[in-house]
Amino acid sequence: MNNKFSKIGFILAMAGSAVGLGNAWKFPTMVGNNGGSAFIVLYLLLTFGIAFVAFLAELSIGRLGGTDPVHSFEKLAPKNKNRWSLAGFFMIGAILIASFYMLVIGWILKYVFLSFSSLPNTTEEAGAMFGSLISNEFFNSFLCFTSVFCMVFFVVSKGIKSGIERLNVWMMPSLFILLIVMLAYSVSYTDGFIQAAKFLFIPDLCKITPDVVLSALGLAFFSLSMGVCVIPTYAASLSDGTNLVKSTLSIIFINILVGIMMGLVVFTFVFAYGADTTQAGPGLIFVSLATLFAKMGFVGNVLAVAFFISLLFAGVTSAVSMIEPFTFYLINKFKISRKLALTYIGVFVYILGILCIVSFYEPTSFTILNKSFFDILDYFTSNILMPIGAIVFSYFVGFILKKESLYILFGNFMNKLIFECWYFSLRYIVPIAILAIALYQILK
Repeated sequence: MNNKFSKIGFILAMAGSAVGLGNAWKFPTMVGNNGGSAFIVLYLLLTFGIAFVAFLAELSIGRLGGTDPVHSFEKLAPKNKNRWSLAGFFMIGAILIASFYMLVIGWILKYVFLSFSSLPNTTEEAGAMFGSLISNEFFNSFLCFTSVFCMVFFVVSKGIKSGIERLNVWMMPSLFILLIVMLAYSVSYTDGFIQAAKFLFIPDLCKITPDVVLSALGLAFFSLSMGVCVIPTYAASLSDGTNLVKSTLSIIFINILVGIMMGLVVFTFVFAYGADTTQAGPGLIFVSLATLFAKMGFVGNVLAVAFFISLLFAGVTSAVSMIEPFTFYLINKFKISRKLALTYIGVFVYILGILCIVSFYEPTSFTILNKSFFDILDYFTSNILMPIGAIVFSYFVGFILKKESLYILFGNFMNKLIFECWYFSLRYIVPIAILAIALYQILK
């Protein structure tokens, strides 16, 4: 059975992993509040100058190792093989992310159905509705999370070709079609669209500070699913002859394009109806936008359905990528079936997801040190596991792997000078950049 990605399948699957919910709220909000197009230019420079370097490094682990992350590190390390194999267990971070990420996707699924007829008419009503969903409606949260959980694990159970690639080959183009339709409609709100374009694209250099630079760098790194073994896992299932550099550039381009399109759609309606542009995250999507769609009448219902389905697609493709690394490892390590491996992982993820639901549910409010279990998982994975994992992977490729092996891998896709620049950046610039991001996230 062919269980390798096709060239386009790999690009769409990796782009699906990168294009997550952050493209809907984090990217446009950060752009708008941190200098508009100045931030975009800064983000592009950091993405192609630093994140691109680290992405290729993680890609090389999967391509040269040819197996799951744990065994790839063990196979590629010239000595201390058992010690280096532990680096592959940063994929646990992906499992932790999936557990709370699927809860958020569950909320989005709920809003897909609400969008047909029951959207709130005021921000107060929208805030109360969303607050009630996460803190009082345990059964609804449980049902939506379980539905998303079953969807994600069903896709992964079908394997690389029949499951993950097929999902992304269908969902990613569908996501683009939905975004293009919504973007085309948003142009009819001429004033709102012009303000949104100005908000996103007219530079405000006064807003560019060291904090903004670090924020852009963090977004460039972690929007590409680095540090949790997704990239090496997908790369291990890549067909021979794929142009690794062009594929990486395509993935980055798709990620950026979706973020910009989302930003134009979201802020066109925000400006058209005078909503708060400083809101981010759930407040922007589940409160402000839900209210704005309700004000548009029937057209608003149609747009809301399209918008929340597009978020659902983006979320599911990301969640699927988080489950695959550990699945691949269990299959190789214990010689078990994919379905049995997913059963073990599923029990763990499901329990963590239920704990996340309980941590918001007011009668119980499961918290640790005044933080919800959801927030603890989010903080631990985003600010600790992912940065450390990215540093370890970059160090391994830059200082442990043989330089000759890397040149053989990438030599067909870049000339000697570009390769040397990439290698120097990987060894001496990328680790410092990631460390700066980690310290900034922890200390801010």
